[in-house]
Amino acid sequence: MSVADELFALFREAGDSAYYGEVVSTTEHCLQAAHFAALEGAPPGLVAAALLHDIGHLLQAAPNDIAEWTRDARHEITGSRWLAQRFAPEVSEPVRLHVPAKRYLCATDPGYAAMLSPASAITLKLQGGPMSLPEVRAFEAERHFREAVRLRHWDDQGKIAGLLTASLADHRVLIESLGILRGT
Repeated sequence: MSVADELFALFREAGDSAYYGEVVSTTEHCLQAAHFAALEGAPPGLVAAALLHDIGHLLQAAPNDIAEWTRDARHEITGSRWLAQRFAPEVSEPVRLHVPAKRYLCATDPGYAAMLSPASAITLKLQGGPMSLPEVRAFEAERHFREAVRLRHWDDQGKIAGLLTASLADHRVLIESLGILRGT
C-alpha cells in the first residue's frame, strides 16, 4: 500500500466527522489548510504538512463535542510520530510544532488570541495557554518553528463552510513524491 493509499484510507474512515466544534469536517479543514499553503506559495513539504497537520485526530479517538474534552488530545505528537515514519522532517516537524505555534502566537502576537475560533480557544486552555518567556525562547530554537507558525495560520484559516479546494486525490502526486515509503 502506498503512503497516499494509507492516508486516504484514514481520511475515508474518520475524516468526514465534524471538526471538533467547527463548521467543516476534518477532511475539509485539512484540505483548506493545504489550499491556503499553496496559495501562499509554500514549498511542497509545507503544503503536505498543512494537508496532514491533523492526522493525529484520525489516528486516535476523541469526543466529537469539544465541550466534552477534559484534557489535550496531543494529536500533534501522535500525528508527527506517525508521519515521521513516512515522511522527512520537513513534513512531520511542522506538524509536531503546530500546537505549540498556537501557544507561541498567543504569547507573542497581542491580537492573535482574539481571532481564535471558540473551539480553538477551548483547546488552547487544555494545551497550556500562552507560552511563558522561557517556552517562547525554546520554541524559537526549534529548527522548524517558522514553518510551524505559517502552518498555524493556515490551520486557523481552514474553517470556512463551503470553500472549494482541491480534493485529496489531487494531492496524491505530492504525497507520493514526498513519502519515504514510495510505492510500498
